[in-house]
Amino acid sequence: MTASLELPTGYQPPFVPALLGYLHDVTAELGIGLESCTLDHDTPVSAYVALDTRLPHYPDRDVALLWDEERGWAAAVETHSGEDLIVLRYLGGPTVVPAPRRVARFVTALHEDDHTLGQPGPEILRPAGDPAELAALLRRPALAR
Repeated sequence: MTASLELPTGYQPPFVPALLGYLHDVTAELGIGLESCTLDHDTPVSAYVALDTRLPHYPDRDVALLWDEERGWAAAVETHSGEDLIVLRYLGGPTVVPAPRRVARFVTALHEDDHTLGQPGPEILRPAGDPAELAALLRRPALAR
């Protein structure tokens, strides 16, 4: 289920507050707000963060960060036809919840066309599907990431 960050009342998966906290920290480091985010609560849990910048090689395309519980962060550009996003790079390991500062450095590297941070293909960093484990992982202190 894709949703904005305004969640309905009732049952809330245990990872949601922790993921919102993590996304808050990441978006704050990027200088944007949570209003730029959406969540997908299906497995694998994922998030979309719209960036308000453009990349030098894609000046006509909107840029977004994608996060999911298996692969962590990726950078993508929107298509003009409404099709799936075009993933450009994955941040990679060792964890799906790197420090917000590392995510911000990844975005800076993208803008500078610096390929020393990130990788072209995805890597599974953890299996999806355990909401309690995901919540615990997301609650780790930022310094431990």
